[in-house]
Amino acid sequence: MKKQTNLLFYILSIYVILQFLWWGFHLIQLSRESAQNESIIFRKTLMIVGEGSVFLLLLIFGLFKISSSIRKELTFSQRQSNFLLSITHELKTPIASTKLLLQTLIKRELPSEKRDDLLSKALEENERLELLIDNILNASRLDNKALAPVKTEIDFNELTNQLVERIQKRFPYAQIKQAISSNLKIQADAFMLETILMNLLENAIKYAGTSEEILVVGKIENDKFTFAVRDFGPGISSEDKVSIFSKFYRSGNEETRQNKGSGLGLYIVSQFVQLHQGSIVCKNNSPKGSIFEVTLPL
Repeated sequence: MKKQTNLLFYILSIYVILQFLWWGFHLIQLSRESAQNESIIFRKTLMIVGEGSVFLLLLIFGLFKISSSIRKELTFSQRQSNFLLSITHELKTPIASTKLLLQTLIKRELPSEKRDDLLSKALEENERLELLIDNILNASRLDNKALAPVKTEIDFNELTNQLVERIQKRFPYAQIKQAISSNLKIQADAFMLETILMNLLENAIKYAGTSEEILVVGKIENDKFTFAVRDFGPGISSEDKVSIFSKFYRSGNEETRQNKGSGLGLYIVSQFVQLHQGSIVCKNNSPKGSIFEVTLPL
């Protein structure tokens, strides 16, 4: 359990013990005064009943908070367990693919065009592995409060073009379009902004697929920089929207899920946005799909 739950448990336990001792004292005192004025006995009885009512309410509240915290811890523990299972597979897949590609290159005499294609695929798998490891490291740094934004001037148009070019090497059939204001330059941490946009694009491709259009928009309005990634996939349920930015959370049933992922991408996105004192929201797209909209102060 968390430290807060432990603290609440100890405080509640000490309070229960002290309250019983206090009641015992008053009951003994009341028995001694039983021969005295009935009004004194009545006042003592009211006092004990009043304190008992307060005690009961505090006990119920404390038990509710402890129960709620335990449920959250169990849910988080289950997500963490699912993360370990999924990330093991996620890490092994690009390693196995790269190994197979390199073994093919070593064992066979292939035309230069075919060799270049296999080398390109090996580099793509290496980049995929690098992104997974970066997400794990970033999540750990966020937990340890070891990251702070270092803002520089960034050409958002150029950054988006570079990331779209990189991601389309891995997903050549992805239909990524842009609707970004020209000469859009902002002050932000280059690494964090790149990670935010890359994770949002990957998330859109993962859940919308390469057959659906993905649109990146960006503009400056009312002294704020806003950009969004829109997809026309199946969308996100209202229940999932509550938790999608939580650590290790993955939408859908763990046993029947087909989409790959670690449950860290959107968590890192939301944390990086918060470090910029910005906000991120998930909205429904029209006629279908989702919009992840990020707003950062200038």
